[in-house]
Amino acid sequence: MDWGISLLGMLVGFLVGLTGVGGAALLTPILVLVGINPTLAVGTDLFYNSVTKLFGTIQHFRQKTIELRLVLYLAAGSIPGAVVSIVALHQFEAAYHNQEQIVRSAMGIMLIVVALLTLSKQLFDRKGKENRLQEKPLEQKKLMTVSIGFVLGFIVGLTSIGSGSLFAIALLYLYRISASKLVGTDIAHALLLVTAAGLLHASYGNVDFGLAFQLLIGSIPGVWIGSSLSAKVPAKPLRAIMASLILISGFKLL
Repeated sequence: MDWGISLLGMLVGFLVGLTGVGGAALLTPILVLVGINPTLAVGTDLFYNSVTKLFGTIQHFRQKTIELRLVLYLAAGSIPGAVVSIVALHQFEAAYHNQEQIVRSAMGIMLIVVALLTLSKQLFDRKGKENRLQEKPLEQKKLMTVSIGFVLGFIVGLTSIGSGSLFAIALLYLYRISASKLVGTDIAHALLLVTAAGLLHASYGNVDFGLAFQLLIGSIPGVWIGSSLSAKVPAKPLRAIMASLILISGFKLL
């Protein structure tokens, strides 16, 4: 038992609860930068995330804040997308033996993208009129929704990053959905995606279950403490600081 790992999980959980910034964007690069194999870090983070998302999904299901059809349409694209990326990664390793460099570079790029999107949302987000895509009913956007799911699912399967943040941005700007349902729908869909991707990574031996459980021991109370303090602490500057740290991590991985 390594209590340092549990303390790391508590710190990440605390920051996620306090700021809402995605856990994978914080945890996965830290694991890589402290010396854990990139593919193992991705698979372990996906498994770890599936457990944490389960608790959130149960709570939102009780609150009736999940748009179920939207979850299913996104998952219809994202789960195959994740499967394609993980299988392709495994084939590349068999043929070219460069899996770790691909994962590390993709992770660095996605951290930079997520950080810049987070910062721009903090600086420029203004609630305006709905755009044309938001005004369309969901049934008319079924193909678009599945396609978005596939592309973002591919990214999540490869890097573990974006199951919450990238999908949340898509939900915010492309669909007519209330703030509470946006969060619930995002978490419920992420549960399906990271569970499927985590299981596939586990089948290739890319999950360290001991490491994941040690992280969970710390992160569950960390999220609870951070969430309970979030109403008392100004979140906007903290999110900007966290996004800046994620940006630096992204450049360090490239």
